[in-house]
Amino acid sequence: MTSAVGSRPVVVGVDAGDPASAALAWAADEAVRRGLPLRLVHAVPPSSRDYRGFDEGHYRTAMHEAGEAALGEARLAVEERYSGLDISIVLADGQPGQVICRRAASAEMVVLGTRGLSRIEAVLSTYSVILPVTAQAPCPVVIVRGEEQVAEEPPYVVVGVDGSGGSGAAIDFAFDAAARRGAELRAVWVWQAPTILPIDKATAIQEIGRQLHEATAGRTALHPDVRLTHEVLTGHPVEQLAAASENALALVVGRRGRGGFTGLRLGSVPHGLLHRARCPLVTVPAELD
Repeated sequence: MTSAVGSRPVVVGVDAGDPASAALAWAADEAVRRGLPLRLVHAVPPSSRDYRGFDEGHYRTAMHEAGEAALGEARLAVEERYSGLDISIVLADGQPGQVICRRAASAEMVVLGTRGLSRIEAVLSTYSVILPVTAQAPCPVVIVRGEEQVAEEPPYVVVGVDGSGGSGAAIDFAFDAAARRGAELRAVWVWQAPTILPIDKATAIQEIGRQLHEATAGRTALHPDVRLTHEVLTGHPVEQLAAASENALALVVGRRGRGGFTGLRLGSVPHGLLHRARCPLVTVPAELD
């Protein structure tokens, strides 16, 4: 099992507390599907302690040893799953989010796990990785929940569509992901009725349906084996897409490109789905190389 020379790797963050995680398995599977190398990354954050008697050297030695052990255990878990997969490991000093973002610059995608951080913990934690990486990485970022997901039969991938450039990139990614998995693709557009201006709901939904079909037009020729369905839902986009993601193989959404505070750059819907999606969440930047 080899990968092409110069191929962009699938990068996965390895947590010392859970080295053989669901995210690691997802990343290894994806690397095999795409014929790409797998890169395991662990970051050693700087100490936040500043008091007399604290031994910085001892701390760093212990943290490096824990990181090396976690990377070794993760590598062994992948090798037992797939013999011959091209695997490399990276142990780097720095804030985990910054370390992963640097590696994302040359990656095909980044895969991260979540152990159920609350919204406040994810935003305020010094060592939070998910929010800054998802907002800033120039490649697709996959967030894999810690618990096991049960996919429905026949398997399907869900893509959220809203007519933006980001959702166009997400549609392309979702078609490819469904094709690689032999799965169906469900394209979902969630319409939230305005609360101020009166509007004819039936007419609005009909127009949204037309835009949804238009947004996905042309992709089926590239992936003729992927069965595509369209659905217009009404309500809050985060709530409706989260519900649609239950038992899916993945939920794919677009995210904003450059500029702004990380949460604004990410966009309110993918930001909300970080905490609400019920399957692996893939956020795709508006501009992909």
